[in-house]
Amino acid sequence: MRHVLRRDGDGDDAQVTAAIAAAQRGDEASFRTVYRSVHPRLLAYVRTLVGDADAEDVASEAWLQITRDLARFSGDADRFRGWTATIARNRALDHVRRLGRRPAIGGDETVLYGMADHRADTAGEALEALATERAMELISRLPVDQAEAVMLRAVVGLDAKSAAEVLGKRPGAVRTAAHRGLRRLAELLEASSASDGVTFAGAPTQKDVR
Repeated sequence: MRHVLRRDGDGDDAQVTAAIAAAQRGDEASFRTVYRSVHPRLLAYVRTLVGDADAEDVASEAWLQITRDLARFSGDADRFRGWTATIARNRALDHVRRLGRRPAIGGDETVLYGMADHRADTAGEALEALATERAMELISRLPVDQAEAVMLRAVVGLDAKSAAEVLGKRPGAVRTAAHRGLRRLAELLEASSASDGVTFAGAPTQKDVR
């Protein structure tokens, strides 16, 4: 059975934004709501950088900082995703530096099952063309900058500006990396589908990744 990304509309973001505000006031149930909304995608992104073996530990370190600094956060669900992704990335890169190795691209495709994201951006649309059993394996073949751009936009759910803030790059550079990554994913998918006798509609155009 083929599983793809599912988009559930704007309501989820409004609920998460309200839950963030309540969590900042000390409401534990609201914090759990925020955690359940954000953690699966954040963990998938961390796996992109540190691999499966260390992802849970690094994500836990990130959540310790998120919890500690939550009262100082200001913004809605979109800004919260960018803020938490920045914290998680810093913790992941610290971990990688301590071990003296390069970031490991890869991840757990289960995060893509039933994932809610109201953006109809091309990153999400491209991944909708991928059976999730293949998605992370294909992403693992991308250069690090392309893989991170695709993960932040399509999995974490950030727009180009927010993803650029996480990566310390300009939005245009992130759009370019995402576009190149998606083009490469499309090529990999087409080659894979051809071997299965399946036709793929084609790669996204540059304007689709703006």
